[in-house]
Amino acid sequence: MSSENRKSEEEAGAGPPEQLALIREAVRKADVPRAKPRTWRGAPLAKSLPVARVLVDKGVLHLDRYFDYAVPEELDEQAQPGVRVRVRFGAGARNVRGGRREGGGLIDGFLVERVAESDYSGPLAALAQVVSPEPVLEAELLGLARAVADRYAGSLADVLQLAVPPRHARAETRKAGEVPAPPGAPEVGSWRRYGHGAEFLGALASGGAPRAVWTALPGPEWAEEIARAVQATLASGRGALVVVPAGRPAARVDAALTRLMGAGQHALLTADVGQERRYREWLSVRRGAVRAVVGTRAAMFAPVRNLGLVAVWDDGDASHSDDNAPFPHVREVLELRASRDKCGFLLGSWSCTVEAAQLVESGWAAPLVADREQVRGAAPLVRTVGDGDLARDEAARAARLPTLAWNVVREGLEHGPVLVQVPRRGYVPRLACDRCREPARCRHCAGPLEARDGGGLWCGWCGVEEGAWHCGECGGFRLRAQVVGARRTAEELGRAFPAVPVRTSGREQVLDTVAGAPALVVSTPGAEPVAEGGYAAALLLDGWAMLGRPDLRAGEEALRRWIGAASLVRPQGVGGTVVVVAEPTLRPVQALVRWDPVGHAVRELSERAELGFPPVSRMASVAGTSEALSGFLAGAELPEDAVVLGPVPVPDAGPGPVRRAGSAPVGEQWERVLIRVPPGSGAALAASLKVAQAARMARGAVEPVRIRVDPLDIG
Repeated sequence: MSSENRKSEEEAGAGPPEQLALIREAVRKADVPRAKPRTWRGAPLAKSLPVARVLVDKGVLHLDRYFDYAVPEELDEQAQPGVRVRVRFGAGARNVRGGRREGGGLIDGFLVERVAESDYSGPLAALAQVVSPEPVLEAELLGLARAVADRYAGSLADVLQLAVPPRHARAETRKAGEVPAPPGAPEVGSWRRYGHGAEFLGALASGGAPRAVWTALPGPEWAEEIARAVQATLASGRGALVVVPAGRPAARVDAALTRLMGAGQHALLTADVGQERRYREWLSVRRGAVRAVVGTRAAMFAPVRNLGLVAVWDDGDASHSDDNAPFPHVREVLELRASRDKCGFLLGSWSCTVEAAQLVESGWAAPLVADREQVRGAAPLVRTVGDGDLARDEAARAARLPTLAWNVVREGLEHGPVLVQVPRRGYVPRLACDRCREPARCRHCAGPLEARDGGGLWCGWCGVEEGAWHCGECGGFRLRAQVVGARRTAEELGRAFPAVPVRTSGREQVLDTVAGAPALVVSTPGAEPVAEGGYAAALLLDGWAMLGRPDLRAGEEALRRWIGAASLVRPQGVGGTVVVVAEPTLRPVQALVRWDPVGHAVRELSERAELGFPPVSRMASVAGTSEALSGFLAGAELPEDAVVLGPVPVPDAGPGPVRRAGSAPVGEQWERVLIRVPPGSGAALAASLKVAQAARMARGAVEPVRIRVDPLDIG
């Protein structure tokens, strides 16, 4: 109640009530005071727990803590832990009236808890408004968000922006439906194809918490197999969470769940459904009306009650890593949730990442794979075309496509559609030995070598110049880089078959499905549509464009892209054939021919362990201008076992919509260092980087410094 209102009441009580006073009193009794964005000057405080601890939505590290606010009595009932609030932030110590801090701009936040007393000895400002009485931030979600923020050297407010969807008032007014009865345990179905598939489903249905790295067989059955795992978990009375990289696979899992259990048993959390529906579905999960969730990246924080299973499909997809600070990865967050909630964990993919192989190597998860007979029966025939074949092939020299590929396309079009995978523009090849194709690496840190304009060789990690390179495998002294010409190849392929329709799927238009009639489907990696009945054949063109990327994960990523496309092709027993245009002796190509992604990942893991590469070691990327970067490193108290590689220039992507992850802003010259620590020091590294960044911000540093823990792209 304001002092002006109190004064009016005192004057009214001294004499006969005036008509204005009577009207004011009638209005006051008729209208219950509502929380408005104001200072609540003179209003009494809540009698119980009058102090609210609020997380303000500032997203800067030096403000990554709770702030205490007074709770007005009129907001006592609504101001419960977990609700959204608005507070006044930034008022100076001089703006104090009646023992209450006033002023400052309005800012959103979350009420974390109510306490009896504040640790702050000065005057407190009052809560300005309770935006909604819906407790969207429960203790379990808050603890998870704090753990993620600490792991990635970020702020809690930034993580909560990813974890809690924007509010939609109309969605909150809808009452939650009744909780559906748990479904029965599913049939084993196609899980029989895997060595311990039946045991895995049985453990979930009986309330167990198995952890598995699942190498799925090629074909469309993976969505139904995930749905059966979810049904088994729901049958035990627990909840399940499935995260996929994009809306298309989310729709496939959604359809499989609906076919298996019917509508109402799960929620779909993707950006494609719209803000209102997404928030409504999220609320139904938080309120416990729905116990299963399938969604894209942000769904990794979905507040599923009594969590029994977390699953991620295709963890090597870059879409699983968030583009906003602090850049959490779905796989790591779900690992954290599995450990915190003691629930089951399923990491599935047609391929196998090095991180997945490490989970099996460490014993944290068990392998879930099919035997070789099952693999041979489900996979297509894979044939290779290398440099020697191209040099001897007259057709390849004339049309840049080998005779083998021509024949496979011609035969495939007689039975159905043919897929042509074309690498995206923007893949920059790295240097490799001209004789054995071994990537050229630095003798100092084993980073990738790059050719500068002056003709010299420099390390892309530590910046050391290499003046006398020679190949450690064969002793060769000559280097090579492959020129990408995929667009022209695709055009020539289309002109060679003028009677066949050509469809494209890429950034401008991504197709979900295509008919089973003969057609040429030209697609960029990751945008391949599913063909009705499977593709009759597939061409994987310009393998060097992906294998030659200046990235530690180039071989792993190329194999993942190839297997993802080849898994859409019919099995070898019904004529399915894949032709990959790449050097046959290279390890990723051999892994594709044998259809052995696990063996490739295990060998990669072994080599990275010897060289101290991630994921065996922990690494952070720190980038900024030269002055800002040097100042940051000077003030950072890094762990004693930390190794700093660099600085090296960050390539300027230039203007345009296509930008490489971590590239410098247009027109700015940035540098980057990589900081590497051995196993066990990752938490100390993240803490030191967070403290150093918070100190810079507190001092009012203007030039930004970008920190990314466990970056996907390290060169």
